[in-house]
Amino acid sequence: MIDYIEKTEEIRQFTMAHVKKSRYEHSVRVAETCARMCRQYGLDSRKGYLAGIGHDMCKDFSNDELIELARRDGNEITDFELKKPSLLHGRAAAIMLKEKFKVFDPEILEAVANHTSGIIGMCDLTKCLFLADKIEPGRPQSTDEYRARLFAMSLDDMLYSVLEENYDYLKGKGIEISPGTTEMIDYYAARKSVGGSQ
Repeated sequence: MIDYIEKTEEIRQFTMAHVKKSRYEHSVRVAETCARMCRQYGLDSRKGYLAGIGHDMCKDFSNDELIELARRDGNEITDFELKKPSLLHGRAAAIMLKEKFKVFDPEILEAVANHTSGIIGMCDLTKCLFLADKIEPGRPQSTDEYRARLFAMSLDDMLYSVLEENYDYLKGKGIEISPGTTEMIDYYAARKSVGGSQ
């Protein structure tokens, strides 16, 4: 059983020491937003806060460090990720949580590992962290009204809405989109069309 207070504080201190100030402040806002979402959707808010405070702990690591850490999770590193190793910071953080901080909760590890791009079939905690990272109050589009509109939705409807918005934003900016993203949007669109969460 995790001592959430002690463990979260250890992770908070590590994050504060290893990322720039603005990223640390973002991490606190993500943790608060994720905890709020967990409360709203019937999940453990302590897990949400811990995942949020640690999700970007490796973001300012070197490309070599990110690749070396990510390799330890046993999953393939794609050519797309090798071209842009910053995409691996979630997988690296999940390894750090497991190896350095002895966090073994599979939902927390899944959420942190996949908070950047999401995955098909993600657990509800992963959805909350993925969304919190995109909609925390420091994001330019995230007004009180914007968040209130999203928080009125079911978790899957919110996920689909933000996925589409994020996809359109990246496309509009001419940013290359991860190959799995379109598949994921199609997957959650299909779930939404048959009545949301299954």
